Amino acid sequence: MCDSGSEPDSADPSGDSFAESDGISDGRQKATRSQYVSEGAAFLKEIVTSVVCVSLIGLLLFGISGVWPPMVAVESGSMQPHMSKGDLVVVSEPGRYAPEEAYGETGVLPYSHARQTEYTKFGSSGSVVVYSPPGEPGPPIIHRARFRVEEGENWYDRADSEYINADNCRELLHCPAPHSGFITKGDNNAGYDQSLGLSPPVKPAWIVGIAHVRVPYLGCVRLELSGSECLRGFPGTIVPVGSQNGYHGQNSDERSLNNIRKTQTYDATSPDSTKPVL
Repeated sequence: MCDSGSEPDSADPSGDSFAESDGISDGRQKATRSQYVSEGAAFLKEIVTSVVCVSLIGLLLFGISGVWPPMVAVESGSMQPHMSKGDLVVVSEPGRYAPEEAYGETGVLPYSHARQTEYTKFGSSGSVVVYSPPGEPGPPIIHRARFRVEEGENWYDRADSEYINADNCRELLHCPAPHSGFITKGDNNAGYDQSLGLSPPVKPAWIVGIAHVRVPYLGCVRLELSGSECLRGFPGTIVPVGSQNGYHGQNSDERSLNNIRKTQTYDATSPDSTKPVL
């Protein structure tokens, strides 16, 4: 008789395949999560390392310069060709690294006296100072100290006629000097800061730093982050013709002088100054 018993069930491969597939999928997900965690940890480590390095460099520069921040970014072209927009300038507190001939604790040796010595900074004689008149809006100004005046002094005769637009002290802004201080000027400007109405004679207490070294273009990073256009005029970029934004120091000087001729008013917001972003 034939055996009528049923044949043994054959193995169903589908169940094992699904189980194996799920295992592989779970493994891949775990590997992916592990990779993301590893990459995230590495990225965080890089950030922390960068912050620590920058902080250490900042502390080192602060210890050397004595001021914070120890570097400023030049915002205009009034100190050209010795400083340009986008330069990063290293500064120190007044009095630190000062020449022996400087005025006391001010650390400033103006152009008038520096010509008698071998002291030069940024292509010319005299100290380049960073100063901020109290109560005036905007960042500090970085210009060269030209000569010192005393309170009540008629400094018209001491001024270079090329840098003033007046026939006598009465027509010259801030003459006689309202207080003792330094007459300052941007190397690329057509007039003294005081004759242009940018500032009264600069008191030593207004000087926040003395400039020493510049690094071209590096300050553009800071300027761009602060919303100031910096890359125009660099190789590969375009400068609009007839720009009126103060990038061209000479043009802005002419506008300021014309304004002074008309109004003889004090305008501390003129774009003639090289204003560093702190």
